[in-house]
Amino acid sequence: MLVKFISWNVNGLRACLKKGFMEFFKQADADVFCVQETKMQPGQAELELDGYRQYWNSAQKKGYSGTAVFTREEPLSVQYGIGIPEHDTEGRCIALEFPDYTFVTVYTPNSQRGLARLPYRMQWEDAFRDYLAGLNAKKPVIVCGDMNVAHEPIDLKNPKSNLRNAGFTEEEREKMSRLIDSGFTDSFRWLYPDTVTYSWWSYMFHARENNAGWRIDYFLVADALRNRIQDSRILTEIMGSDHCPVELILKEKA
Repeated sequence: MLVKFISWNVNGLRACLKKGFMEFFKQADADVFCVQETKMQPGQAELELDGYRQYWNSAQKKGYSGTAVFTREEPLSVQYGIGIPEHDTEGRCIALEFPDYTFVTVYTPNSQRGLARLPYRMQWEDAFRDYLAGLNAKKPVIVCGDMNVAHEPIDLKNPKSNLRNAGFTEEEREKMSRLIDSGFTDSFRWLYPDTVTYSWWSYMFHARENNAGWRIDYFLVADALRNRIQDSRILTEIMGSDHCPVELILKEKA
C-alpha cells in the first residue's frame, strides 16, 4: 500500500475552482490533499468532497492567505496555527496527527517587494522551526506547502539576478538550510539531485511559457521517514494557478 499526498498553492481557491480544481482533485485521488492561499473565509465556497474530512484555517484579513487540508483518514488531533498569537492571525498552518506521523501544511510569509517583511519572516522561520521540532520529537513530521524560498541556485531560473529578491535572499535560504538540518529531507531534491523543475512562475513576461520559474513548493519529510519515500513529483502540467501541485508518495509503514 502507498499513501499519496498532494500540496497546491491555488492562489485563490474560488478562482481555482473555475479553472479545473475539482477535475484535478478527483484525478489525483490523494489520501491527503492540502491547499495554500485559499483567500477565503468559511462559507464563501462549499466543496463537495465525498469521502474526505475538511479542515480550514482562514486569515482574519479577508481575501488573504489561508490553508486547508482534505483527508480520507480521520486524524487523531488537529491544530490550527503554531500556538503563538502574533503568528496565528493569517491562517498559515494546519497540523493533523495520524497514528505514525504528523502532517503539516504551511504557507510561509512572503518577504515582499523591497524585503519589507523580511524581519517578520525571520521571526516566523525561527518560531515555525521550533514548532516543528516539538512535533517531530513526538512522532515523525511531514511538512509541505508554499515555503516561499528557492533553496539553492538550481531551484530558480535566474539566480544571479535574484540574489536580493524575496524568496532568494541569503537570510531565507539559510533558514531553510537550518530547517532541513534540524531533521528533515527535501524529498524531491533527495530523489532528483540534479533535476531542474519549478513549481511557481510569475504571471508576467510569459514566465510559464518560457519556464522561467522557481521551486518554492516542498515536501519535507522527517529523516525517520526517509526510507519510506517512494516518489516526490512536481506536476508542472497542471494549470489553474501560478503554482503547480507537488506530490509525495510514501510506502506504508512496514
